[in-house]
Amino acid sequence: MGDIVWLASYPKSGNTWARTFLHNLFVNRDQPADLAELKKFPLGDGSKIWFERASGKKIAELSEADITALIPKVHRLYTRTRPDTVFVKTHSAVRLIDGVPLITPNVTAGALYFIRNPLDISLSFADHFGLSIDETIERMNDPDTATAESEDKVREYIGSWSNHAKSWLSDSNKSRVHVMRYEDMLYKPEKTFGAMAKYLGVRPTRERLKKAIRFSSFKVSRKLEEEKGFSEKSGDSQRFFRVGKAGQWKTQLSPAQVERIIEANYDMMKQFKYLPPKR
Repeated sequence: MGDIVWLASYPKSGNTWARTFLHNLFVNRDQPADLAELKKFPLGDGSKIWFERASGKKIAELSEADITALIPKVHRLYTRTRPDTVFVKTHSAVRLIDGVPLITPNVTAGALYFIRNPLDISLSFADHFGLSIDETIERMNDPDTATAESEDKVREYIGSWSNHAKSWLSDSNKSRVHVMRYEDMLYKPEKTFGAMAKYLGVRPTRERLKKAIRFSSFKVSRKLEEEKGFSEKSGDSQRFFRVGKAGQWKTQLSPAQVERIIEANYDMMKQFKYLPPKR
């Protein structure tokens, strides 16, 4: 039985990109791994099938309170899937719901936390969830934001962008969390993904590292999605891999929209150097 290393992020912050990199790094094939394999690596937090296993009941028989109470048991089940480290993707904040921790501390070994400029997230978030930019900003600034229940996943409590980051990067968590900026993954891939591998205790050759980076690039993933589809694509968007760039907000957000995001997230944006010049 192994403890969990969480792959954590606010939605649309590079989590799937990092998962794709890790999968390609570990399987080390001569061609990019199929996106469909991501359903098995890593585990996805919040999948209904795990709550059914934990309770012995169909999800329809469980109330929202029942589901919340089952979270620690579900997380313990994750740890039994492997004898060593268990990777689990999550968008949950580190917080309590009805007294239950959304991230169970006594089965947690550590976390990779992916963070992205909220100005750019607003564009991807809106496209993925079928919202207007203004609706998206309202949700990203709301400390009580949760994703809707889907066909195969329970509700995820993500909160505001700032509170989500603060919850994972609190003093009590900081020593166990390795932070990766989306922008560094984009512009300094070898250094950034190499540091990620090192945190996990993996020492790939430079050739193997570069191959995993190349096989998990936006261009490759976009091509694979076009050819075979991707199960994580929302029904509200045309594709999962939308643009894969940084800085699009500069031409797509109005000054008023930019100001609303900055006003609600100033301190955390300043910490991660996301504030526009002269702010």
